Amino acid sequence: MPGKLKVKIVAGRHLPVMDRASDLTDAFVEVKFGNTTFKTDVYPKSLNPQWNSEWFKFEVDDEDLQDEPLQITVLDHDTYSANDAIGKVYIDIDPLLYSEAATVISGWFPIYDTIHGIRGEINVVVKVDLFNDLNRFRQSSCGVKFFCTTSIPKCYKAVIIHGFVEELVVNEDPEYQWIDRIRTPRASNEARQRLISLMSGELQRKIGLKVLEMRGNAVVGYLQCFDLEGESGLVVRAIGTACTLDKLSNTSAFLPTCNSPSKDMKEIPFNEDPNPNPHSSGPSTPLKNQIYSFSPSKSYSRQSSSSDTDLSLTPKTGMGSGSAGKEGGPLKALLRQQTQTALEQREFPFFTLTAFPSGFLLHVGGVVSARSVKLLDRIHNPDDPETRDAWWAEIRQEIKSHAKALGCHAVVGYSESTSICEEVCILSASGTAAVLNPRFLQDGTTEVCLEQRLEETSPLGCGFCHIPYDELNMPFPAHLTYCCNCRKQKVPDVLFTTIDLPVDALVVGKGCLIQARLCRLKKKAQAEANATSISNLLPFMEYEVHTQLMNKLKLKGMNALFGLRIQITVGETMLMGLASATGVYLTALPSPGGIQIAGKTPNDATYEQHISHMQKKINDAIAKNKELYEINPPEAPEEIIGSPIPEPRRTRVLRSQSESSDEITELDLSHGKKDAFVLEIDDTDAMEDVHSLLTDVPPPSGFYSCNTEIMPGINNWTSDIQMFTSVRVSRLNNVTLTNQTLNKTFNDLCENLLKSLYFKLRSMIPCCLCHVNFTVALPEDELIQVSQSIHLFHHGQLNVVTKLCGNHEEGLNLLELPMQLPLTEGQSRRSGSSGMSSTVPVVKMTPLSFIAGAKITKYLGIINMFFIRETTSLREEGGVSGFLHAFIAEVFAMVRAHVAALGGNAVVSYIMKQCVFMENPNKNQAQCLINVSGDAVIFIRESELEGAANQLSTNGSQPTNSKDAVSYNMKK
Repeated sequence: MPGKLKVKIVAGRHLPVMDRASDLTDAFVEVKFGNTTFKTDVYPKSLNPQWNSEWFKFEVDDEDLQDEPLQITVLDHDTYSANDAIGKVYIDIDPLLYSEAATVISGWFPIYDTIHGIRGEINVVVKVDLFNDLNRFRQSSCGVKFFCTTSIPKCYKAVIIHGFVEELVVNEDPEYQWIDRIRTPRASNEARQRLISLMSGELQRKIGLKVLEMRGNAVVGYLQCFDLEGESGLVVRAIGTACTLDKLSNTSAFLPTCNSPSKDMKEIPFNEDPNPNPHSSGPSTPLKNQIYSFSPSKSYSRQSSSSDTDLSLTPKTGMGSGSAGKEGGPLKALLRQQTQTALEQREFPFFTLTAFPSGFLLHVGGVVSARSVKLLDRIHNPDDPETRDAWWAEIRQEIKSHAKALGCHAVVGYSESTSICEEVCILSASGTAAVLNPRFLQDGTTEVCLEQRLEETSPLGCGFCHIPYDELNMPFPAHLTYCCNCRKQKVPDVLFTTIDLPVDALVVGKGCLIQARLCRLKKKAQAEANATSISNLLPFMEYEVHTQLMNKLKLKGMNALFGLRIQITVGETMLMGLASATGVYLTALPSPGGIQIAGKTPNDATYEQHISHMQKKINDAIAKNKELYEINPPEAPEEIIGSPIPEPRRTRVLRSQSESSDEITELDLSHGKKDAFVLEIDDTDAMEDVHSLLTDVPPPSGFYSCNTEIMPGINNWTSDIQMFTSVRVSRLNNVTLTNQTLNKTFNDLCENLLKSLYFKLRSMIPCCLCHVNFTVALPEDELIQVSQSIHLFHHGQLNVVTKLCGNHEEGLNLLELPMQLPLTEGQSRRSGSSGMSSTVPVVKMTPLSFIAGAKITKYLGIINMFFIRETTSLREEGGVSGFLHAFIAEVFAMVRAHVAALGGNAVVSYIMKQCVFMENPNKNQAQCLINVSGDAVIFIRESELEGAANQLSTNGSQPTNSKDAVSYNMKK
């Protein structure tokens, strides 16, 4: 046998009263793995039993260790009737299978019941002994590491980024099986939870096998989703980016080089920027100590002639000095051709990463997306997921063709999602078309090393903005101008992307959160008629959402969106669209023109007066926003203004009329009137768009918000960690259902969520809300549910604090404010667990991939948990708000307990991926399903690290290198 699983049940505490006669409990525990079950002795009449059992040993295959969760069931013993269930604990064994991860899972786990919630805690110790697997046809993928973070993990370097991996598994949903009619709600919920846990483990193992085939050892940007298709079945999907990762030393990181180490390899300290840029106003982040190398996987490589690739689709990048460009021009073209050919030979050249080091992206083409409406058919054979696979393959091929039309050979920041209502499912996929840098190829030569050094001599921070497509044969109408930084390449007037702001991007002023919200009614219909009506609405909704985003971006005086996430949700009688992004002003792009309002009836004097009044309001709002976000783009340097404009490349025989006519007007971008963005009012919907623009108020003074990990233009945040998760449900009982009233209701719901947060945090300004992630759902007819997760930073810049507070003393006091909702160990557990030791630290939780002011020293494994909670006493539990709040708090407690049992002290990249709420107010019933994920880590504060190093350096009997200092400090 290749493995042995050992489990020991130590004790329990704060169990519920199960025997009303004695107000005590006769508790015992069942430990189950696979088909084997062990039981402890019954501990009579105690709410805090001490079992101290022997080691229960399971002889298992490593494949089962990946697929199966360890089930621990706590029961109350009854002599004359069936034993009563107290609750269950599911423990994922996969983190113990990593070579560098934890060797034991040990700690207090909340005992969870799907009807009553958390009912006490149990102390469990779990160990795994693995033997060498000599099976040639191995079905396990032990040792493959999984990361939820969409950037390379902080204490690793990427030797190779192999590419896209995907998989899905299907099964019947126990909730809709015939046996559900005769079993209890608890039994039905537990059957569902167990099946989902099994499917999740199987999916992770299959993805790991694909990574091993690519000769990788990790999956980064792992996104797993559950499609609850009702009576049709249950689908668990996952996508990610296969990589080969190496552990970084604690003291240094290296610049990207060729495969053979060079003598002049440059060494960079942990917190130093490998590409220092004094002009960038972006913060110094932990993203900059990563090492990337890109390589096509050998299993995909095929021979292709050079005539298959059109070099005009990937113009010269313009990065580097003039001499470098001349010296390496032919080599650049050849390497670009190799990169494009290698990626085009892949089935899907997608990357789920959103953050990259300087130079990884040569050009960004823009957002590419695809949506498809499908009718769900029943899953008859769980071993044959071909139908669902074909659906997603069709969507991905469309995304790939869109990227190719933009002259790009890869898609970065890629994600997939679904929205299901009855028998209709909307499949959505989106990403950012991009051209990757050929110097990250694996098969490097000395010429490639030379090319790398040439390109890194003078990074301009604008190369990614240059268009990758041919300006003479553009796939869509666009207004192109020369780059305001280098004046060598063309750039668009606006840029939309799904990735984070590149670390070397040159920005002016601060960023801000920009949202577009839209509701559209649809007729109730069945089957194909319903799918057809949705298909007819989708393109117009997509267009209107983009129009809203464009309008609001212009209103803010900005010219680029990052982190764009568009969600289309389907309900019985309506469709909803919600888009979130972070707006910034990129210096490479031209300054955005104003918004000019044009009416259809110019002869009406009253109407003209109304139009001019609104035009004045719009102009005032733009001026106010530019002042608020400090958008004052600098004048172009004289040497750039005076430099000659390069002649456009003549890659086609015929020149377009627009190029020849506009070439003269583009000679000097710093003079002349900019073209205004015309917003034409021709119906009531257009008038509403203008009114929504005018009512789009910025956050109160002292608050900054964005949906990316880093707030553009602001630096030096304090290291307090605070995350908020909220869910708000609104019923449309007394609302006349029209598109206008729906839009207003939806807008008010989202705005009130943010306003209530601003009010609660008013004593903490100045502060920044990062990673603002909104999710909208339509669980039932006339029910709108909006959930949000937000990470809060305190501001550490004295000049901004002084500006808000008026004097230095008050600003300094603000920085020392305690957390608004301080957490203690007692609060992180059930209220009855106050007797725990106060020396155990609270497990921090953040949706970000890093912890400010701290260093992540170890990744312990992925946390991927699915919970179901049901109640038949909704009003007694505080209504919808009380029920949801208690459930989310219990989810937090269970996640923290599992991380602490692995020896971790934080969860990074935490996300609540799914929150499905169903309510039956007439029967006082409700049910909620929540899926959460994240990376369990060990982190250490930099202040503690420095203190430990100083202490060790003065003590000669203890080691003085930084690695030992970290381990010594962590032991203390």
